[in-house]
Amino acid sequence: MSAMTDLSQISDETLLRLSAAGDEEAFVALYRRRQAAIYRFALHMSGSRAVADEVTQDVFLTVITDGKRFDESRGSAIGYLFGIARNRVLKLLEQNRPYIGLEDEIEFAPGNDDVLSGLTRAEAVENVRQAVLELPTVYRETVVLCDLEELSYAEAASILHIPVGTVRSRLARGRGLLVQKLSKPGRQGFDSLRCFA
Repeated sequence: MSAMTDLSQISDETLLRLSAAGDEEAFVALYRRRQAAIYRFALHMSGSRAVADEVTQDVFLTVITDGKRFDESRGSAIGYLFGIARNRVLKLLEQNRPYIGLEDEIEFAPGNDDVLSGLTRAEAVENVRQAVLELPTVYRETVVLCDLEELSYAEAASILHIPVGTVRSRLARGRGLLVQKLSKPGRQGFDSLRCFA
C-alpha cells in the first residue's frame, strides 16, 4: 500500500484482509485502531494485565498467521478479533484459575479534586472491577462486551455464538448480579453502576 493512502478511511474488514495478505501498513493501522479495545476486554475478563497483554499479542499474531480465515459473511472484523480474544482469555483462565486475580493498582490523577475524593473514586472503581470479575463467565463476557465495550447485541451474539435474545437475558442477569454485589453493606461502587441500571 502506498504511503499516501489514508488508512483511517479504510474499514476494519479491509484492513484485516490486507494484514492477512502481508500488508504491514494495514496491520499497523488495524492494531492502532483496535488494540486498546481488545486489551480492555481481556483485562476486564481476567483482572490481570499480564493476561491482557498476552491475549492482545495473541490476537494480532493470529491476524498475521491465520487472518485469511476471516469470513466477512460470518461477521465483522471487530467480532472476529473479539472472538479470538474471548477464546484465548477463556483458555488462559482455565489453565491459570488459581493464579489470576486483581494485581493491578488503581491509577488516578487527583487534578483539582482533593486526595480523599480521588481515593474514594479509585476504591469505587476497584469495587466495580472486582464485582465484574466475580460474575460467572457467561454473564461477565456479555457485560464487558455490551456495557464496557459498547458493542451491539448483534455483535456480542456473533462473538459469543449465541442468539441475540440470549445476549439480552445474560446481560439483564449480569447487571442484576452486579447490582446485588455492589449493594452489599460495606461495598462501595453502587453509584458507579449507572450504566448497568
